Amino acid sequence: MTPADLRAAFIADLTAVAPDLDPANIGDNDHMQDDLGLDSMDFLNLVSALHKRFGLPFPEAHYPRLATPAKAVAYLQEMLTA
Repeated sequence: MTPADLRAAFIADLTAVAPDLDPANIGDNDHMQDDLGLDSMDFLNLVSALHKRFGLPFPEAHYPRLATPAKAVAYLQEMLTA
């Protein structure tokens, strides 16, 4: 998958978890909790959705690597090519 494909998939899962977010207004460096307002349960639901979509484990120690769309795309790309 290209970075653009990964971002689109990430944003799709994010907006499924938080439907009040407008995908067009989500910036690459927006923090999930600080900028986008996800609470801890929303974030866990996002991790679960990403796990279902990509079939990857997401250890809790790696959660900071999902803190923004840009970080998440880089992390997903790394995990999918490993």
